[in-house]
Amino acid sequence: MATRHDKLHRKLGVKLIALVGITAITIIGVYSYFSIRAQSTSLLAEVERHANQLSETVRKSTRYGMMLNQRDYVHEIINDVGTDPAIEEVRVLNKEGKIIYSSNAENIGRMVDKKAESCFACHAADRPLQRLPVAERARIFQVAANFPRMLGIVTPIYNEPACWEAECHAHPERQAVLGVLDITTSLAVVDDEIQRSELKHGLFALIAVVAISIIIGFFVRRWVDAPVTALLAATEAVGKGNLSYRIETGTEDEIGRLARSFNTMTQKLSEARLQLFQSDKMASLGRLAAGVAHELNNPLTGVLTYSSFLLNRAKDNPEVQADLEVIVRETTRSREIVKSLLDFARQSVPRMARTNLNEIIERSVGVMDKQLTVRGIRLMRELDATLPLVRADANQMEQVFINLLVNAADAIGDKGGVITVRSKAITLLPHGVVPIKRAFCRKGHDLMASEVKIDGLPSIRVKARSEGQEGFIALDPVFGSGRHHYDLDVKPDATPTYLCPRCGVSLLDNESKCPRCGAPICVLNVPPHGLIQLCTRRGCSWQHWEAMEAAGRRQYVEVRVEDNGAGVAAEELDKIFEPFYTTKGQKGTGLGLAVIWGIIDNHDGTIKVESTVGKGTVFTIRLSPDQDR
Repeated sequence: MATRHDKLHRKLGVKLIALVGITAITIIGVYSYFSIRAQSTSLLAEVERHANQLSETVRKSTRYGMMLNQRDYVHEIINDVGTDPAIEEVRVLNKEGKIIYSSNAENIGRMVDKKAESCFACHAADRPLQRLPVAERARIFQVAANFPRMLGIVTPIYNEPACWEAECHAHPERQAVLGVLDITTSLAVVDDEIQRSELKHGLFALIAVVAISIIIGFFVRRWVDAPVTALLAATEAVGKGNLSYRIETGTEDEIGRLARSFNTMTQKLSEARLQLFQSDKMASLGRLAAGVAHELNNPLTGVLTYSSFLLNRAKDNPEVQADLEVIVRETTRSREIVKSLLDFARQSVPRMARTNLNEIIERSVGVMDKQLTVRGIRLMRELDATLPLVRADANQMEQVFINLLVNAADAIGDKGGVITVRSKAITLLPHGVVPIKRAFCRKGHDLMASEVKIDGLPSIRVKARSEGQEGFIALDPVFGSGRHHYDLDVKPDATPTYLCPRCGVSLLDNESKCPRCGAPICVLNVPPHGLIQLCTRRGCSWQHWEAMEAAGRRQYVEVRVEDNGAGVAAEELDKIFEPFYTTKGQKGTGLGLAVIWGIIDNHDGTIKVESTVGKGTVFTIRLSPDQDR
């Protein structure tokens, strides 16, 4: 419990809420204090004003009676005023401090303590002031702790000409103040009002602080705590090695941009790790191949040398000669396998330079020309003289064309045939041309599947549900093509649900439909080129890739190598670029086309194969021209 409490204290959201709560309490508290204080001051000032008005009214009402010395008349007025529940006592004091009139008859004739009440203001230094403001004539006091506060206000009764000129002439002219009128009122109502105001302000402050804390807490949890918690969970997952972890980014603020940056970082880390793994794997294979070559070449050379020597000596023994011929042939094939394995394992990053493919084709033809002539194969060249330059590794591209010419010659055999090499510049729309090399679900899981290839390219593997069935679909990785492979029974015109095979998240766009047939749309993330949409209805080939379609037609340098040989069966076309897969039986290693595919892929190009059994095969290579011409 203590550990959970400590963790709660360390949470950023709790700290922010606490800070906002303390700030709200401070601001509202200070505001309430000064508001209550101003209200109390205003109420007391208003009571003083009314008390002063009442005092002046009583003074003026009793003036006539005092002038005529009508004591009963003055008493009657004072007693009537004193009957008001809010008025505690009304009294008149002479200049010596003796009470001569009072609403409380028991106090008449008593002397007051001049120092205890407000008399000092008029009697300071034995020089009475002529006029005093209300604030200096008022006093607030409390008789006892359990009694309400009282407000007393004194009004001086000044000497007037009518007083010293009257027949009674009771007061000399030099006497400034004849006495004072003192009215005491209760402040119980005012104090109750102040107390209610304090209670209201306190309740308001409490409600305001709680409401602000709840509102701030809600938005802090939604905008700060939840995203930060998600980021923390993501960093912990990445720390454990899960570089495919992705964060949902639904906001455009700093935290949303941070989440997108995090996803980009983990994606690049994942790609770097994959590249590192692939490089390490290829390096290991290269070391293995080098070891195999070192360990096998010497004994194979010895076997080949001695078997060839024995073959020459066994001309008179046909039976032994036939056996030795098998040994020589198989030893030679073993050396070719080792050489092909080395070629495959030593694929390196191409050294790009501006290159004319026509010149590379001519060099490749020069290497193969005699061999083709011996086998009765005619080579035709249709090369575009205005072919744009490309950025390529000349040595690797020469290896590509030599291997293609060797494959074409093997497909034709020794009966003679024709190989045609064509080069030209073309412009094509992206549909059916641009390959999709990377595809992810909305949570960032990789959907590319190297184990299932379509036309030599890794397919896009998605999980599918249709009519109670569940299985997988290998989507065609070429934009605009619909040669999908289904491993579940999906009827024509059916619309299966597409899911990520790793996390199960739906790949459908619930807000859009196919503009061609109205079926649901599948959406894939294909960085760095945005999103691609494709129809889920089987038989509908509609696809939309905004980044590619916005770019319009693209220029390519195309090289086609055609032969009229035996051809390749349709069911084998998707496998011929796989390592160690061959259609030549014991004559092939199955690495030549894998090497070609790797080189073209490293050049960011495409290679496509078309073949008809008995008619021949066409390999088409497309590379982007150099834009720095």
